[in-house]
Amino acid sequence: MSDTENQIRDAISQAISEHEVILFMKGTPDAPACGFSARTVAALQALEAPFAAVDILPDPRIREELSAISQWPTIPQLFVGGELVGGCDIVMEMYESGELAQTLGVEDRAESHQNAPLL
Repeated sequence: MSDTENQIRDAISQAISEHEVILFMKGTPDAPACGFSARTVAALQALEAPFAAVDILPDPRIREELSAISQWPTIPQLFVGGELVGGCDIVMEMYESGELAQTLGVEDRAESHQNAPLL
């Protein structure tokens, strides 16, 4: 592993540990670059959950190192409390069941949004 790959892996690990909720996605929350990222952002925003986001598109090594850390091949990837929650399908299932609100600690706000259709 090169020094650059080590630096990227260290930066990813640091970002995961510094943010309670962080989404690695294609694009940004304001301008998602794929439907899966857009749906995941919509679920987080519907719950009014604060989250950090990292665009993996500027450097392909970010995706490679992220997948090496998480052992998860697809993007987006949502981490809560330093742990991988999953990608779009898992996040959407959790949103629909109310489990995502519990995981994020936003139960009170979530009840009015539960089962609200997203994208």
